Amino acid sequence: MKSVIITGASGMIGKGILLECLDHPKIERVLLVNRSSIGMEHPKLQEILLKDFTQIATLKEQLKGYDACFYAMGVSAMGMSTRQYTDLTFAPVKAFADVLHELNPGLVFNYISGSGTDSSESSRTMWARVKGRTENYVLEKGFKDAYMFRIGMVLPERGIVSKVGWYSALYKIMRPFYPLFKKMNSVTTTTRVGTAMVNSLTSSFEKKFLENKEINDLAGE
Repeated sequence: MKSVIITGASGMIGKGILLECLDHPKIERVLLVNRSSIGMEHPKLQEILLKDFTQIATLKEQLKGYDACFYAMGVSAMGMSTRQYTDLTFAPVKAFADVLHELNPGLVFNYISGSGTDSSESSRTMWARVKGRTENYVLEKGFKDAYMFRIGMVLPERGIVSKVGWYSALYKIMRPFYPLFKKMNSVTTTTRVGTAMVNSLTSSFEKKFLENKEINDLAGE
């Protein structure tokens, strides 16, 4: 039985991960670290509110004894400078990785990144460099295992709705074609992402940078 920490559960992908963890018999305890409450109750679920994720060290006593961190909190880089995006992307992940490695070095740390992320940190695209730096920091930290989920096209399932208005509208238009999309290796779903996260706790996957195809494979699809 495993205990996991999840961030970003108010977002589309984070919500998908949360639902799969709550339903999975191998997961006995789920701790959400959120900026604002998602208003959900479940026997497995506990929620902590933290406005500034770089201050995660203030919660050390509540973070001991966990087997995994599924880090799905993220922001859009649109309109941001490199400094601003780094402060909101790299800095909080670094803080989480530092504290969790100190408390639970045998933990599996999975980070929701994005397709097109650049591990060399030299891309002309700012967000790709910053996410690449973030991925590298987690992978080099020394956890038991770590996977970078470089998600591309993802379909929401189980009633999950995107908080981004135009995304939500687009998904409604696309819904009749979901069965076709789900047959494509280049497409994944919120359910598959959540299942792959859980499976990463018991199945070691050779690749650490997981595009949609590898995410589907890890999910058993």
